[in-house]
Amino acid sequence: MSYFCLLKVLTSAQHEPGYCSFYEDCGLNPAVEGALIPPRVPCKDYRKAVNVTGDHYELFKSVCPMFAHGEGNTLACCSIRQLTALQSSLTLSKAVLIRCPSCADNFAHIHCATTCSPNQSQILKITKTANITQPTGIVKEAVVGYEAYISTNFSDASFRSCKNVRIPATGGYAIATMCGRYGSTLCTPQRWLDFQGDSSNGLAPLDINFKLLSDGQTAGLPPGAVLFADKALNCNETTPTGGEACSCQDCEQSCPAVPQPPPLPKPFMIGRLDGVLVISITIFSCIFFLIMCYVIEHKISPKDVTCSDKASLATQEFLGSLFQTWGTIMARYPLIVLPVCLVVVLVFAVGIKDIELTTDPVQLWSAPESRAMREKAFHDAHFDPFYRTNQLILTAPDQPSHYYDSLLFGEQNFSGIISKDLIIELLELQQKIQAIEFWSDDLNRTASLKDVCYAPLNPDNPSLTDCAVNSLPQYFQNSIDNLNAKANMTELGVTKEVDWRDHFIYCVNSPLSFKDITALGMSCMADYGGPVFPFLAVGGYENEGYITAEALILTFSLNNYARTDVKFKVAEEWERRFLKIVQEYQKNPNTNFTFAYMAERSLEDEINRTTAEDIPIFMISYAVIFLYIAVALGEYSSCKRILVDSKFLVGLGGILVVGCSVIASMGFYAWIGFPSSLIILQVVPFLVLAVGADNIFIFVLEYQRDMRRPGETREEHIGRVLGNVAPSMLLCSLSECVCFFLGALSTMPAVKSFALYAALAVFMDFILQMTAFVALLSLDARRQDANRCEIACCVTVETPRPSEPNQGILLPLMKKYYAPALLNPVSRMVVFLAMFFACVFLLFHLKVGLNQELAMPSDSYMLDYFEYLYKYFEVGVPTYFITTKGFNFTSEEGINAVCSSVGCDQFSFTQKIRYATEYPERSYMAIPASSWVDDYIDWLNPGSKCCRIYTAGPNKDEFCPANETGLFTCAKKCMSIPENGVLRPSVEDFNRFLPDFLSNRPDLQCPKGGLGAYDKAVVRDKETGEIIASRFMAYHTPLVNSQEFTGALEKARELAHNITLTMRNVTGTPQDFEVFPYTVTYVYYEQYLTIVNEGLFNIAVCLIPTFVVCCILLGMDLRSGFLNLLTIVMITVDTVGVMTLWGIDFNAVALINLVTAVGISVEFVSHLTRSFALSIRPTKVERAKEATANMGSAVFAGVAMTNLPGIVVLAFAKAQLIQIFFFRLNLVITLLGLVHGLVFLPVLLSFLGMYSCLNVQSLYTWCSIPKSLKGYCHLLITYPHPPGFHSKYLKLCSEDEWSFYGFGMTWG
Repeated sequence: MSYFCLLKVLTSAQHEPGYCSFYEDCGLNPAVEGALIPPRVPCKDYRKAVNVTGDHYELFKSVCPMFAHGEGNTLACCSIRQLTALQSSLTLSKAVLIRCPSCADNFAHIHCATTCSPNQSQILKITKTANITQPTGIVKEAVVGYEAYISTNFSDASFRSCKNVRIPATGGYAIATMCGRYGSTLCTPQRWLDFQGDSSNGLAPLDINFKLLSDGQTAGLPPGAVLFADKALNCNETTPTGGEACSCQDCEQSCPAVPQPPPLPKPFMIGRLDGVLVISITIFSCIFFLIMCYVIEHKISPKDVTCSDKASLATQEFLGSLFQTWGTIMARYPLIVLPVCLVVVLVFAVGIKDIELTTDPVQLWSAPESRAMREKAFHDAHFDPFYRTNQLILTAPDQPSHYYDSLLFGEQNFSGIISKDLIIELLELQQKIQAIEFWSDDLNRTASLKDVCYAPLNPDNPSLTDCAVNSLPQYFQNSIDNLNAKANMTELGVTKEVDWRDHFIYCVNSPLSFKDITALGMSCMADYGGPVFPFLAVGGYENEGYITAEALILTFSLNNYARTDVKFKVAEEWERRFLKIVQEYQKNPNTNFTFAYMAERSLEDEINRTTAEDIPIFMISYAVIFLYIAVALGEYSSCKRILVDSKFLVGLGGILVVGCSVIASMGFYAWIGFPSSLIILQVVPFLVLAVGADNIFIFVLEYQRDMRRPGETREEHIGRVLGNVAPSMLLCSLSECVCFFLGALSTMPAVKSFALYAALAVFMDFILQMTAFVALLSLDARRQDANRCEIACCVTVETPRPSEPNQGILLPLMKKYYAPALLNPVSRMVVFLAMFFACVFLLFHLKVGLNQELAMPSDSYMLDYFEYLYKYFEVGVPTYFITTKGFNFTSEEGINAVCSSVGCDQFSFTQKIRYATEYPERSYMAIPASSWVDDYIDWLNPGSKCCRIYTAGPNKDEFCPANETGLFTCAKKCMSIPENGVLRPSVEDFNRFLPDFLSNRPDLQCPKGGLGAYDKAVVRDKETGEIIASRFMAYHTPLVNSQEFTGALEKARELAHNITLTMRNVTGTPQDFEVFPYTVTYVYYEQYLTIVNEGLFNIAVCLIPTFVVCCILLGMDLRSGFLNLLTIVMITVDTVGVMTLWGIDFNAVALINLVTAVGISVEFVSHLTRSFALSIRPTKVERAKEATANMGSAVFAGVAMTNLPGIVVLAFAKAQLIQIFFFRLNLVITLLGLVHGLVFLPVLLSFLGMYSCLNVQSLYTWCSIPKSLKGYCHLLITYPHPPGFHSKYLKLCSEDEWSFYGFGMTWG
């Protein structure tokens, strides 16, 4: 006779108080297949309740204490065998519910009532039975289904006590694992109990139909039946057995009053207008009014001449004389000077062979002593580096959605991408990637995914299936057979076919389930043994509507290794082959997916690729600049003399001087072991070229415009011209050198190295211009004087050189049209107001940060990945809260200060993180931290099966895992039941069992095992066993731009600091103990917390020397120095304002360019300021006109027109960083420098500039004059002066000089 008999539906039952409907264990339920635990069912037995005594009572009291009334006074409807089965079943639930005693008590109360209540027959009705043959051969009728009648007051209160109980390892809710297909969000008391009574879930031994009725409701109740209406405990109540109230983490009613965060500050408004705008308008209007009151012209009186004026003249005379002598010597011996310069440059350049390029973004932008770097070093020293992510995000936009009428879930609308064909296609791609194999020279064998993969549950010797691969096919254990599986299933009298869609719906709502509730009976766990949370499998859904997802996500996680580890190269090679497969798959025309992808190496690969590809763009840029310089330097008087008057070789020499300066700078720092970077190679040549080209133009144009005096040799002529312009060149170069050397005080490595390289390059450029370039110009002058062609030096031209100096095209235009128009009374006021008004407002709207996609070239596949990531990913990056050495986790006080379960402090470590998640828009925290302390306490709890001790055999007195099936082998629990329900191990027990917990693999019998979740989260001293570091993982909200990443870092640090202060109050905790947050992105975004202050400091230390040097080299001319400084500040401020308009964020790259802007601004401004200061015109307007025409034309040709062609070429670069921060920003800097230097500064000087200290009226009143006024003899001759003046001073001028200016000695 078969053991499995025909099921029989009972049509009648008796319901009387004090009677049982079933009693004693009848064996295994024949209707349940694939059960996860033995489905033992009771025998049908209508009988009186049994008085339990002795061992029976003791067991009853431990399993169902709410029905125990003392030995001899307790009636029950369950035998010892039934109690043992019930205890085993409740143990599984207690493993996740025990952290909230009242919830665990209520849950047990429900099942104790239906299994053991002395009034059992009144609260249930048997609906199904089956005949089961006993071992003795007797056939008994077993109960395999019944109805239970429960009061809604009891069921609702029980559900409320359990709905917020957390699973610390995942941060999710325990109720999600106990509500089947509905998950935690859609779970209700009815659905919760329905799952407990569904035998198809692999956990329930029989079917229970829980009927929830309101108190007093009799409809639906059989005659004599009553509702089970005992009082359920609230989660904030203690249990009758002494268990304390649940913690706030698991029970909202237990939470203290936590003040809400203060509201965000409102925008600064004055009325309905932006407050900053109103203040800016008010201040600028007042300044403009004051300036207008000052515009009345007046001429200087003799008494206004000060010692500063005398010092200015003396300084210029000294510098002019010094450089004149120097220039004459350099021009006289060019064939000696050039080889010497070459040797010096080569000595420096040899160091380039040892140059070290820094490409790691962390080392570039994060200071070695910064907090983020210290925290990263601590993390990497104690924990494994964050694993390497290789990911695909796939969409199928053209796939139509479809409806599915599910037997279990009703009609469901599946999105187009959730289709079996696409899932199978994804699985095939996944398996192809998993099968990657290659020969590794480093390992000296064939390498595969298992050699480098992250295998959380088998880290020591993983197989391919142990590797953590998260994807939708993992819900089917990567099995096509499971995907194709179908089965007929009957529910509520309706029979339908169930397939992969029912399983998928169930798993995304209950990812921790080992068996679904469908007839398929498949597990939801991945083949590597862990759960696949839906946000890691699908994306682009709303409100947990996973079946409407728009994207599938496939993630391969690899272990991370130090760059010196042999497996680092293996991981990179695996990723290279991963990318190759994915890229080939993308090109396949039969591919049904549109997708984006990335590997851990992708960022560095793409940055290096774009750097290499954009090198030609930089070369073209420099070539365009060279071509312009070579053409623009020439003085063209006739077509026949083009090859004679051209300056192609001089221009080439100027470019070589710049190149040698940069090479010498790089070689020197390579000698001393100071690293360089790609940004230095890109920015420093551009900066030095701007500075060098300006000086070249000023020098060469002055030489071309100046006529050689009678009797003056060529070398003396060059020396005299150098004496006129070199002080101005010195002023700019020295300002920039000091500026950049002070900029090296920056804490940012990239900014520091740039400043040092730029400072030395500018210094070397000035030295080589004063030596090699002067010598080169001397050689070119000899050639030109001999009328020899530039390229073919042996060819001479008979056409003579013009007798008049060549002023070119630009100088006459600026002198005749531009300067007068700019400085007429009306335009002066308009320009001044417009330029001064447009500076500040936009500063306060500048964004700080650098979105990571901008580091990619414009054609990079990573741009698609970032777009998909922000659009479809539903969770942010994980962040760790890390503890340093010194905290005593083993003491009761220490445990309570960290944990979040029953008995823990209300403002403990993990509880504070939980409070932060209640305000995700402010804290950027989405999921509470996983807590190894909480799970360790739960694991130790004797209410679960997790921690037991061998009582016999070779492993006696050692830890016994929960999957050990010997009945008496592991009879002893690690801990005894605490009297108050709050388990706190002793120091000895804590240290004894912690290693066992961390190495215990979680399974159905013990889901609290720490392997995978926590085995790398706790670091102990190998000798003392002290916990020297530990980490608690939480999740940020999805972060999509650098502002949000920076805000998340700032708020995480605030939270960690608050936790630190609390934990330092625990007895024995040192004051240097610290909790800090860490994730891989923090080292990149920390700079944005301080970059505004860093930027202000760097720009300030660059501006100060421009003022000081200008004042000193102009003979303590404070006013000129101040106006010079003001204009440079204006350029910098306006540059930042335009950055706001053009969408250029402020970051370290922008800061480097702003420091560069200060240097370039010196070129635009200082030459003109000095020219104005030394002008001898009688009024400020005339002096401004002269400075604008003479020096402005050279600045325009030398700086603006040199930079602009090269900058425009950069617009064609692929790298977005170059397009934005080199093309856009340098274009802005150049144009603003040009406008300020040639528009704003002349107007400013015409208002506020010093009167000339060199006009005749001033000289006439001086009590003493310098010994030589040779440079100003034209002044004494050409300007009117009082009678008798010439008789005293004109004798200082030589006869030759008088003749040069067209006068005789008898004049006057």
